[in-house]
Amino acid sequence: MTSRGSKATARTSPEARAVARTQTLIKGMNGIGTVRKTTLPGGLRVVTETLPSVRSATFGIWAHVGSRDETPALNGATHYLEHLLFKGTQRRSALDISSAIDAVGGEMNAFTAKEYTCYYARVLDTDLPLAIDVVCDMLTGSLIREEDVDVERGAILEEIAMTEDDPGDCVHDLFAHTMLGDTPLGRPVLGTVDTVNALSADRIRRFYRKHYDPRHLVVACAGNVDHNKVVRQVRAAFEKAGALTQSDAAPLGPRDGRRAIRTAGRVELLSRKTEQAHVVLGMPGLARTDERRWALGVLNTALGGGMSSRLFQEVREKRGLAYSVYSYTSGFADCGLFGVYAGCRPNQVHDVLKICRDELDHVAEHGLSDDEITRAIGQLRGSTVLGLEDTGALMNRIGKSELCWGDQMSVDDMLARIAGVTPDDVRSVARDVLGQRPSLSVIGPVKDKQASRLHDAVA
Repeated sequence: MTSRGSKATARTSPEARAVARTQTLIKGMNGIGTVRKTTLPGGLRVVTETLPSVRSATFGIWAHVGSRDETPALNGATHYLEHLLFKGTQRRSALDISSAIDAVGGEMNAFTAKEYTCYYARVLDTDLPLAIDVVCDMLTGSLIREEDVDVERGAILEEIAMTEDDPGDCVHDLFAHTMLGDTPLGRPVLGTVDTVNALSADRIRRFYRKHYDPRHLVVACAGNVDHNKVVRQVRAAFEKAGALTQSDAAPLGPRDGRRAIRTAGRVELLSRKTEQAHVVLGMPGLARTDERRWALGVLNTALGGGMSSRLFQEVREKRGLAYSVYSYTSGFADCGLFGVYAGCRPNQVHDVLKICRDELDHVAEHGLSDDEITRAIGQLRGSTVLGLEDTGALMNRIGKSELCWGDQMSVDDMLARIAGVTPDDVRSVARDVLGQRPSLSVIGPVKDKQASRLHDAVA
């Protein structure tokens, strides 16, 4: 029998009510492909996908912070912090962190995007407890020392230089700026030489404390794993660091809002002495939550997603004007981009752009044929499944889904959504997206006479 005093304590103490809540999000047959989620006190979410047939496991922690969360003066801070979390904790030096995973033949890395950051390790299933301890220690116990900030500054400046030396990569940053301007989404993830040089250890520490509390984090683990064991090990690691409060704090929800991109007809040129001119012709796309994204995925695949796509056939196969030509989509919480990339000799830029613009205009007005749509649906379904054949890809899927959408979709449901796209769906999204006036970004040895003609490509 419970006394009145203990009942009163339970009513008045939120900490006493804070318990872990576990859900089965996707139920696979015989446990295979089962996705479970536990929300720990303090708002930390742990999501796992169980695959008993494999001998590996990938463990990752996703942070709800990206370069779009930075002020102009903090541009590059998220990526800088990604580097610094590998530099040492109260329990491990930088060498201890890397050698612990190397000693078991594992792989460890991280990446920063515009809306999230992820740290992960892939190991044998028997070494998963080690991976959990190391990655959790990095996320909760980073020292961010002045000397580490100074040393890593040089490495980041070299990374910026390396990116600028690759115009095929750099042109996509230029396109984001062309479309989104000097906004958090339009600025580069790496930051600039000036902003990186200006970042101090104190400012980065404040950024870390603000964005790396449990409410902002999602733990994702896929492979030959036991959900309850992963939860216990994660909880122990966070409690050891004093990073898990016993409270009813709610996890941070997915980003929302509707940002309209009204850019049209903009042209940005960056003169470089390169052998090729690198061009991106594009327009506003769709937010990642837009239900039309499935139809846009089919459209993108048919236009520039493979060797049988329209752009590849017209630009490369029939005319040999470019080695690399493709289309792509980028979806954010509140907006998106659609772009066509090509790398070609500078004297062929205008021919390539005319072909690309003609194809976009034709598809916007007349749509794709039923055969093209059927082929694109088959290609997209196949590539979706093949892209999820390792535990790293599965960890990425469940972690990003929880962080960005707040729910999970099974592979079968994804395939059904792709297969359910109709020709009318594709034609409708083609009119909406491709019917807009495009903008253009170019990097290469473009002369003044050529520059004046490039504006005609977006007229």
